[in-house]
Amino acid sequence: MPLSVTLLLALSLAIVPTFLIETLLRPQPRPFWQRPAACLALHLGVLLLIFMLELAVFRRPYFAALSVLGWFGFVVLVSVAKQQVLREPFIYQDFDYFTDAIRHPRLYLPFLGWVRALLVVAMLAVVITGGLLAEAPVTLRLPPLPFVGLLAALAALGWLLLRFGSNADLAPVFRPSEDLARLGLIGSIWSYAVAERRDNGRNRAATVFATPRAESVSDQLPNLVVVQSESFFDARRIFSGIKPDLLKHFDALGAVSLQHGRLDVPAWGANTVRTEFGFLSALAADSLGVHRFNPYRRLARSGVPTLATHLRAQGYRTVCVHPYIAGFYDRNVVFPLMGFDEFIDITAFADVAGEGPYVGDIALAEHVTAMLETAATRSSQSLFIFVITMENHGPLHLEKMQSGDIDRLYTVPPPAGCDDLTFYARHLRNADQMLGLLAERLRTLPRAGCLCFYGDHVPIMASVYAALGEPDGATEYLLWHSEHQQAVAQPAATVQVENLAGLILDAISKRVPP
Repeated sequence: MPLSVTLLLALSLAIVPTFLIETLLRPQPRPFWQRPAACLALHLGVLLLIFMLELAVFRRPYFAALSVLGWFGFVVLVSVAKQQVLREPFIYQDFDYFTDAIRHPRLYLPFLGWVRALLVVAMLAVVITGGLLAEAPVTLRLPPLPFVGLLAALAALGWLLLRFGSNADLAPVFRPSEDLARLGLIGSIWSYAVAERRDNGRNRAATVFATPRAESVSDQLPNLVVVQSESFFDARRIFSGIKPDLLKHFDALGAVSLQHGRLDVPAWGANTVRTEFGFLSALAADSLGVHRFNPYRRLARSGVPTLATHLRAQGYRTVCVHPYIAGFYDRNVVFPLMGFDEFIDITAFADVAGEGPYVGDIALAEHVTAMLETAATRSSQSLFIFVITMENHGPLHLEKMQSGDIDRLYTVPPPAGCDDLTFYARHLRNADQMLGLLAERLRTLPRAGCLCFYGDHVPIMASVYAALGEPDGATEYLLWHSEHQQAVAQPAATVQVENLAGLILDAISKRVPP
């Protein structure tokens, strides 16, 4: 077969099937002829450059074509899995998670599923077997100089296609499902990459941090503890058979809180940093543009005012405690830029026995109470401690039932297939005990104390939701002050996570009457 025909067939094999593979996506993208012309150019340009690189390294056209399909198919499989678990398709910012999955496999790989994992392995086997072992290098038929010329021609064509596609304004709306359907997989990914490069994230600041508030004497400022509780929501909402006293401290504190209720958060099942940044920055997700998906990549590094910077200016010592690896989400880099004086990570818990694979909430509460006690005896400075828990981080389906779980957690056992709910309820009980320990310590210290507790997102429990119904995605929160005892319980109030900082500032800026 003439070499030109071989190359043409290989290129066709690399590109044409991708439009069929795309139909597996949910939502399904429009047919390529109904998308903007720039999207087709980007699709072809990206695939052509990948083909060129594979050909340059391995010198086998059909192997290069199968490699292109392998990479494209892998991203499609990941997108399908993400859509099923997190209700969102794959986006540009998710490429970070490929390296995270290697460094933290337990957090990610179980959600891909064994079937998909086997499909990936099978695709790799086909590519290697059908390519490297069965195909002769094209350089046996093509001298080095013409081969380099071929690669240069493919690179030039790919670059021209990308240049054409990049010059068009694809106008993504940053609602991933809508952008995927309109622009296709590569078009939507590329548009998010361009948007992030063009938007440096500066000049965003919440007005709540510029609003004058009642002045307090510095030594009267209360200690503030904020707990972002991993995957916390009131599971009694979806199953009434859970014992009512599972969250007894949460209920008791809610009854005497300044405010409590449902919390609207910009994350479902994962992507904690979306809720986390929304809380700290007091900025709504819709105002962040492309940075709403992972604000720690660029936006958080641009000097955005946060609750931590605001409180530090008022005289607080600001500390974040997160019992996990410091570099996860680059928190060790980002948090000093966001106003935290100190970041305490997993190394401070080296001698603590885990609750499952992670540091437990009760051990974390004991660490925080020890910090409060030390500060009470050694410093006149008020403390702001932002706690990011880990105990309830999934995947829950890797855990095992413990003796007595059903009797301890339920009045009525859950339906079959709801083991994840049992594991989750067990962790909820520990989160509730953590809340009780923190409130008790803040109540007994000489300095007044303010406590905010909220969930970052609902947990991933697909089988449970299939049996009991899916929650709406809201979590729970409460804001409590040690000097405030509400005679009559406040009615629950739904707020957005970006509004919590303002409520906290109102609570600590003046002494709250009993």
